[in-house]
Amino acid sequence: MDATQILILIGAYFGLLLLISFVTGRNDNNEDFFNAGKQSPWYLVAFGMVGASLSGVTFISVPGWIENSEFSYFQVVLGYMFGYFVVAYLLLPIYYKHNVTSIYEYLFQRFGVVSHKTGAFFFFVSRVVGAAFRLFLVAIVLQQFVFNAWHIPFEITVIISILLIWIYTNKGGIKTIVWTDTLQTFFMIVAVVLSIYFINQNLGWSFEEFLTSEELKKYSNVFVTDSFLERGHFIKSFLGGMFITICMTGLDQDMMQKNLTCKSLKDAQKNMIYFSIVLVFVTFLFMLLGALLYIYSDQYNIEIPLMDGQPRTDLLFPEIALNGGLGITLAITFMLGLIAAAYSSADSALTSLTTSFCIDFLNIEKENKKKQKRLRKKVHIGMSILLVVVIIIFKHVLTTNVIDSLLTVAGYTYGPLLGLFAFGIFTKFSIRDKYVWIVAIISVIITAIIGNIPSESVGGYVVGYELLPINGLLTFIGLVLIRRK
Repeated sequence: MDATQILILIGAYFGLLLLISFVTGRNDNNEDFFNAGKQSPWYLVAFGMVGASLSGVTFISVPGWIENSEFSYFQVVLGYMFGYFVVAYLLLPIYYKHNVTSIYEYLFQRFGVVSHKTGAFFFFVSRVVGAAFRLFLVAIVLQQFVFNAWHIPFEITVIISILLIWIYTNKGGIKTIVWTDTLQTFFMIVAVVLSIYFINQNLGWSFEEFLTSEELKKYSNVFVTDSFLERGHFIKSFLGGMFITICMTGLDQDMMQKNLTCKSLKDAQKNMIYFSIVLVFVTFLFMLLGALLYIYSDQYNIEIPLMDGQPRTDLLFPEIALNGGLGITLAITFMLGLIAAAYSSADSALTSLTTSFCIDFLNIEKENKKKQKRLRKKVHIGMSILLVVVIIIFKHVLTTNVIDSLLTVAGYTYGPLLGLFAFGIFTKFSIRDKYVWIVAIISVIITAIIGNIPSESVGGYVVGYELLPINGLLTFIGLVLIRRK
């Protein structure tokens, strides 16, 4: 599939998204942009959230990571599922009870303005970095397989990608995204299923033969239980996955904004439970695909593509799908899945960042309707520019697998949110609100120090995803110290 064909496919897909945007964004008001009038069907939200949660990181980075991690990532995924139940039955009732648009309004009601701003700030940093990670992945694929052929710089690729997302989210916001995410999730799932089918067909296997093959056994180790000192030990991975979900879904305006568009708490809870079951199943399919990609590359001597002189496992799936001799159908399927993965996470991130900044920092609800709309549109443009800048920075500093980097960064940025919400929910103490930001920053600094302790200094113990609950615990302890007597 050549660069021109890929570009035509992107144009056609974008045209479909624009049509959905036109239908859902006709009102162009802040109520639809922020919460879709609280009229979203729960099953649409649930299905669409699968694509938003997976994103380009899962679509490309999880399969590419299989050679190094085997199936041990599934330990984290099992933790995710448990975390979704906590979100459904602990956090969602609180958000619906307090009738919030931004979930960080809860911190204002519970503690005060500084806690509110601190929580919103850490979400802001977390979501900018997370969205940039996801878009960076897609941008490097488009650059490698499309725009390099026309000698277009990476920076222009990023600007075009963000511009497309801005155009179709500009009016409808979250109301548009509920519908576009549903379409995008469908394309992602179809892409992974057809990719598994076509590669197996080329290898002369049925799906059952693939599952029982000796080649798969090389990659299919799930549970790491030999030594608790290992970074990927089951307990550490499971607990890390659980807290990652609680924070990156339950304490994240991006993911919760979709849930808060449901008609009732009961609908939102149904959405969360069904979504978690589907997500676990689909993620496992992506890991199977990863093993299949390495089996195929070994058989046909396909090397991991280089970028800036360094091998990038994140590019293995696109290399095989587009240049692996598997036919135009798989190439089209892959590109549709990739584009869907890109937009399903990035569009909601852009909308949630706009929502949080307007409500948590600008207090937009205090302005008249006309000024609210004008401010919202300016912020939407500003968030788009910010994402462009961060993605371009990643191009020059990021060297590791993207999903591992994303989950590691989450341990630093979501920890203060975990501590703040836990303290608010599980204690009845009030705190000296003006000191909260100091507690949060100190917690991050101590967590960073812990995360960088050489393993040989602590008997070979390797710190992994448990950094997130450690960070949350440090924040909680800090809040205890500044509670009012």
